[in-house]
Amino acid sequence: MHQSSTLDIGMDVHTDTSAVAYVAKDHDAEVCSLGTLGTRQGDMDQLIRTRPSKATQLSFVYEAGPCGSWLDRYLRKKGDDCWGVAPCLMPKKAGDRGQTARREAVQLARLMRSGALTPVDVPKAAGEALRDRTRAREDALRALKAATFRLKAFLLRHDLRDTDQANGGPAHLRWLAAVVCHTPAQQLVLQDYGRAVNEHTERLGRLEPALQDQAQSWRVHPVVAALQALRGVQRIVAVTPVAARGDLTRVDTPRPLMQCLGLLAAAYSSGERRRQGSLPTAGHTQARRALVEGAWAYRSPAYVSRHLPRRLEPQPKTIQDLSWKAPVRRCTRVRCLMARGQHANHVVGAMARALVGLMWALAQQVPVTREVPQTERPWMNRVYVRTSRSRDSCRDDACQCVGVSR
Repeated sequence: MHQSSTLDIGMDVHTDTSAVAYVAKDHDAEVCSLGTLGTRQGDMDQLIRTRPSKATQLSFVYEAGPCGSWLDRYLRKKGDDCWGVAPCLMPKKAGDRGQTARREAVQLARLMRSGALTPVDVPKAAGEALRDRTRAREDALRALKAATFRLKAFLLRHDLRDTDQANGGPAHLRWLAAVVCHTPAQQLVLQDYGRAVNEHTERLGRLEPALQDQAQSWRVHPVVAALQALRGVQRIVAVTPVAARGDLTRVDTPRPLMQCLGLLAAAYSSGERRRQGSLPTAGHTQARRALVEGAWAYRSPAYVSRHLPRRLEPQPKTIQDLSWKAPVRRCTRVRCLMARGQHANHVVGAMARALVGLMWALAQQVPVTREVPQTERPWMNRVYVRTSRSRDSCRDDACQCVGVSR
């Protein structure tokens, strides 16, 4: 058995069991499978105590998913190194279509030793709690839309129309309560559809204030407040991308943020030919949807709304200047793209991509207590205060951060 100071352990984590394999750092060491074990904390402690070699350092790796977040936090709390890897980023051989838990664990350990894996960021408990709250709000909003569509379809099937053309307002609710169907069964269905709409509306009304209160106690709340200085970015649009990606300043340029949010179009190039494709379906769909909704505001001419000065009042002068300079350039860019015949959806996608660059530039100006990314292994448990970095290109013109010429 090869003796090494570091041992890479691959784990294919499921709900009740986990397949485990290990390999030493030696180049000629063989990957060995340990079989399966449970997914409780006691099972992990037993694996650490009965390590298969005299290694002093253990490096765990698993496929990122809903079953591995608690494992990552637990192992890091005990002082061990743990990586979560996105399955779509794992290199695979051509023609390798067989997949079992044992083979996945062996492959993870082998790729971990070769350095061919890229870890993903696992949020802390507070960040994951806020992300769950934003997902719950998104689910409630989706359920409300579905219930509203079912109610409208029922009314259209029976030719029941509101003459005032109200939709969801108090007048429409009063008219809906006075509607009488032809049969008792249809009347019962109408009441059930109306009750479903009211329940989802109340649920959404409970989640949104709770989301706002929880965001105020978050460590990156200064960044969320600064992002609301941008046009089209209010509370929900500011919280959702930050909850999905954590600290926006973990990257040196905004391009990785655009890529992980699915806002970079696919490119096909061969020689001198280059063709742009559509936006990918991968990435954080919820954050991308929020950014696209905020980007629609830039189709209108640049102006200062009555709510924006209230959000700008507590912000420093640099953020206030950037909040006005950015809409002027973005609205001008929208008019140029529309004049060239670009489709409105393509223009809004480009504005959402530029909005990510503006958010990144604003986050650079806000001092916030930042946790070191997990890839910075020697300082894994330290916390330091990040101050505004000197980036003249981003400070003078935020549009340069997203690759838009002057």
